[in-house]
Amino acid sequence: MPTKRDDLLPPIHPGEILNQEFMKPLGLTMNRVASDLRVPVTRIAEIVHGRRGVSLDTAQCLAQYFGTTPDFWMNLQSAHDLEVAQRGS
Repeated sequence: MPTKRDDLLPPIHPGEILNQEFMKPLGLTMNRVASDLRVPVTRIAEIVHGRRGVSLDTAQCLAQYFGTTPDFWMNLQSAHDLEVAQRGS
């Protein structure tokens, strides 16, 4: 049975993963992450709040900082973008 679009959960933004799976468990604030990465805190805040996507540059920084890969972050972003596009059509 087809699901109504209104019944679907919103797509998970990479910022939600960043916040819930990395920052919170490690006790990191947006200010701390931004400072350590030497990027503006607004960049991290916008990603965490789903108002900005993860760019390749940011993916590389996050990967090095959290011990992941740039592909991890780019795949999260691509999956989010694809789901948003599919729901919009």
